[in-house]
Amino acid sequence: MINIEGYINGFNLLFPQTLDMQPWEFINDLESIINERMSKLSTEYRIENNIAIHKTATLEQGAILKGSVIISENCFVGANSYFRGPIYLGKSVKIGPGSEIKQSIILDNSAIAHFNYIGNSIIGKNINFEAGSICANHFNERQNKTIFIKYKGQLIDTKTGKFGSLVGDNSKIGANAVLSPGSILEVNSIVKRLELIEQIK
Repeated sequence: MINIEGYINGFNLLFPQTLDMQPWEFINDLESIINERMSKLSTEYRIENNIAIHKTATLEQGAILKGSVIISENCFVGANSYFRGPIYLGKSVKIGPGSEIKQSIILDNSAIAHFNYIGNSIIGKNINFEAGSICANHFNERQNKTIFIKYKGQLIDTKTGKFGSLVGDNSKIGANAVLSPGSILEVNSIVKRLELIEQIK
């Protein structure tokens, strides 16, 4: 069992209903998790068409939001960003221009630069993605698309073909780096520019 709390401090307080979920199970159930949370949001949020935006958040021109989305206080969403919900942004998250986010959560004080892709991923707190870095969520090149995760010397079959990364708090991802599907990064991880993280060859 991969305990998300071990990678993201306070995760179980934020999402107590997911205490016994594996990361990919959480992502696969993100739609219902976000909808449940949306029903309990304060009047500080503007809610329309299942999209909740805190009154202090800033969305620049051309940002497109689809599906169930929660954008928390003091977030910034850059011009021409593309959100394919379900998506949850914690407090003070910054999404740079031209970035695409799909079925993911990005937690407090994390920054996704510009022209990034984050797919089916759980991104912790105080994380920085430099420009062009990618959380890939699908093995396009493999005949068997099922994602396996290497964890503590064992292979875990996720039984899903779509899962990106679990990125621990305070990690830094360099420009044009790629996290392959099923990447699990410890707290304080550093990924160099142009580096490929592929935990299972």
